[in-house]
Amino acid sequence: MSDAQPKPAKDSSYVVVARRYRPRNFEELVGQEHVGRALTNAIETGRVGHAYLFTGARGVGKTSTARIFAKALNNPGGPSATFDNSDDVAQAIDSGEDIDVIEIDGASNRGIDEIRSLRANVGVRPSRSRYKIYIIDEV
Repeated sequence: MSDAQPKPAKDSSYVVVARRYRPRNFEELVGQEHVGRALTNAIETGRVGHAYLFTGARGVGKTSTARIFAKALNNPGGPSATFDNSDDVAQAIDSGEDIDVIEIDGASNRGIDEIRSLRANVGVRPSRSRYKIYIIDEV
């Protein structure tokens, strides 16, 4: 008998259900329509605040809403509540690889060195997008 465990295929397309069905635009938000409407109005009127605080129980869509808002603000054609999810910026934000949208796990990055690094990076202008956005999760 061999102790070897089966390994998943390298090209495995398994995605956790919560990520597979994560909303990708304001219209897909469920149970948070009022939040989507408020953010849409802020974008359309050009009155976007410098910071937003999303609160609520686990799993209600705080991070998803923040990502959607980041995609709307950094739309290549300018801030717009209706954006194309297939453009490079939106796809990079969805995959967590955008250089100007930084997601930080607040629960594990609480040290002095992490805070100093964050403060230094905040002063740097965005590289390719209109806005530099920090999503600090699990604070």
